[in-house]
Order: sequence, then C-alpha cells, then structure tokens
Amino acid sequence: MYVGTLSFDLLLGDVHSLKEKRSVVRPIVAELQRKYAVSAAEVDHMDLHRRAVIGLAMVSGDAGHLTDVLDRCERLVAARPEVELLSVRRRFHGDDD
Repeated sequence: MYVGTLSFDLLLGDVHSLKEKRSVVRPIVAELQRKYAVSAAEVDHMDLHRRAVIGLAMVSGDAGHLTDVLDRCERLVAARPEVELLSVRRRFHGDDD
C-alpha cells in the first residue's frame, strides 16, 4: 500500500474577501476530487484573503499509478490562471516506511 500527499501553497489573484476566496478555492478542490478521486481540502491560511493551502491525499496499491495521479493533480493546479502556485510539497509513504 502506498500513500501520497500534496500540499499546494497558493497566492490568489484579485480577492478582497473570504467569500471571494471561497469562490476560487472550492472549484479547485471540487475538480481535484471529481477528476482524480483524491481527498482534498483547504487546510491552512483560512483567515487570509489572498493565500490558501490545499492539501490532498491518495492511497493506491501501485506506486506508479499514485505518482501519475499526483503529477496530474499538480499540473491541474499549476494551470489554473486565477492562482499563483508558490510551492508544492509532496510526500510519499510506502510499505518500507
């Protein structure tokens, strides 16, 4: 069994309220969940208007499949024009851990 996690640190564009922030972050989280069947949520900077951290996790029996899905998730978030991807933190846990 393999577990992979990603943490995206995002800078949001022209956002002036927490309500506007939710309207940017929620669709990203929903798309990750829908397209790739991962668990995803906003996990940090919840009180800041222009910053967000989205975390996601996935479990797979195949390390190659897990790496492929995490790569696709990273590309999806990086391609979103309404956010700037400041950093990505990836963790991978396998049977040897």
